[in-house]
Amino acid sequence: MPDPYERYVQINLPHSRTVLARIGRMLEYLGALSPDAAGGSALHAALRDVERAADPYDEDPAPGPAVEAADALAARARTLVAALLATPVRSDRLGQHVRNLFECLGLPDEGAELSLRCGEKPDSLMR
Repeated sequence: MPDPYERYVQINLPHSRTVLARIGRMLEYLGALSPDAAGGSALHAALRDVERAADPYDEDPAPGPAVEAADALAARARTLVAALLATPVRSDRLGQHVRNLFECLGLPDEGAELSLRCGEKPDSLMR
């Protein structure tokens, strides 16, 4: 089990909001959030859920509460990824945003794995 302080220093809850906005814009650009898109309504609901949960974090709280908040956001982010994977939508940039989101939650290894499933190219220069 990783040292909680090591995890804390990787967490950036305010930036997770920025990354979620980028994911939302990319999903809109790819047409994934339209009501007639396959899985679009579930994807939209999952995105809104994690955005609402991240909204209060203008600053990172103290270590304990930050890790708890990051864990709660990660659970919602996993639901978002599952909704995304239930659609045909994939892209290198979208995968990069997914990886960045999990990095902001102090879970870089999980983000690296999920990003590939969301379309990030293994040889992407951003990896």
